[in-house]
Amino acid sequence: MSGKWKIAAVSIASIVLITVNLYLIEKKESKVERTVFVENWTKVKKDTITDTIQTNGVIKPVEEYDIYFDAKNNDFKKFLVKEGDAITAGSSLFEYTTTELDALKANLEAEKTAAEGEIAGIEEYIGKLRSYQGTVTSEPEAAIDESVEKNLNIDITTSSSDLIKSNIEQEMYKQELEKNRLDEKVKMLDAKLSSIEEQSSAIVTTSEADGVVKNINKNLNNPIISIVSTNMAIEGDFSEEEMKKAEVGMTIKASSSDSKKALKGTIGRIHSYPAEEPTLKKDNRFPFQALIEPEGETEPLLVGSKVNLTVITNEKAGVPSIPIEAVQYQKQPYIYKLTNKGHVDKHYITKGLKAEGKQEIIKGPSVGDVILLEPNAAVKNHSYFITPIQFEKVKAGTYKKFTSREKVRYLLLGILEK
Repeated sequence: MSGKWKIAAVSIASIVLITVNLYLIEKKESKVERTVFVENWTKVKKDTITDTIQTNGVIKPVEEYDIYFDAKNNDFKKFLVKEGDAITAGSSLFEYTTTELDALKANLEAEKTAAEGEIAGIEEYIGKLRSYQGTVTSEPEAAIDESVEKNLNIDITTSSSDLIKSNIEQEMYKQELEKNRLDEKVKMLDAKLSSIEEQSSAIVTTSEADGVVKNINKNLNNPIISIVSTNMAIEGDFSEEEMKKAEVGMTIKASSSDSKKALKGTIGRIHSYPAEEPTLKKDNRFPFQALIEPEGETEPLLVGSKVNLTVITNEKAGVPSIPIEAVQYQKQPYIYKLTNKGHVDKHYITKGLKAEGKQEIIKGPSVGDVILLEPNAAVKNHSYFITPIQFEKVKAGTYKKFTSREKVRYLLLGILEK
């Protein structure tokens, strides 16, 4: 008999439970009607969002220097370097003789002779000034050289002896300065003549920078020698879309199978004209060069190595961030926030940088707020929500702390909300 009563009681309880749930579901404006089942959610996080361009590049020297030779006025003698030689600034590259050397020497010698003649004339003139200076006091009426009188630019007959002496001293000082200038000119000309004497057999052309000899043109066609720098760079090209984002000075990171370390640097140059002549049938590509930062002792980079290049076009650190799929669109973007009171509330947002599957929030929910992720159905604003039990987070110790009344209450609440 007791067994039948148990069966009857369970049946009656089940019928009541089903009836109550059906009533709550069908009742207009009931909580059940406006309840959203939330399976996936996330939090607004403080994160770093980095927008990048992913492209490829190749390791090449930063610069190339061309050396030219004037074959019309010079006779080539011999090369002093070979292709592949590492050189430094001042290294000898090749020798040649010139037909202009004798003419240059003659011109310098003539210029020196003229300067020495001017020095002799100045010394003679200074002698006359000293001679006249000595007679001004003792013999006021003494005869004066016409050149001296003309250069003093004063009236000898009416000027006082003190004024005449003062003018003579000024003129002597002026002439001494000119003599010193000419003395220095003669020394310079002597140095040039001495250098020409040393190069009487051949003239040597030297390198102006460090580098490696890339090419030697033995046919003496210009450029006769090409030198590449020892510093390496990364060269590549941007598409038209990438050109809209890329700028000189942007940070780059590169990786290569030939280098264990990641390479860092900046965009140093971007060509504004395409690598090939623009046509309707081809996509334009714009060459660029990225400079590599030296980082102490690093393994040498192999010219021609291919690298995977990342150009950082924009980066924001420590900004509110959410997954892109959480953003919904109507007239303006919005998201659904899960409140502590069990509601799903619509919040319009102001978007910032979007990259790497993340969306920056300039205005909207704050860091730490819980939001709905990938809503799979139309959600009514200010709806109630329920979430599935996360059994991995349920601990027996917590359950034991509930009173019997709390256990019954939460069980019924879960059943009714579900």
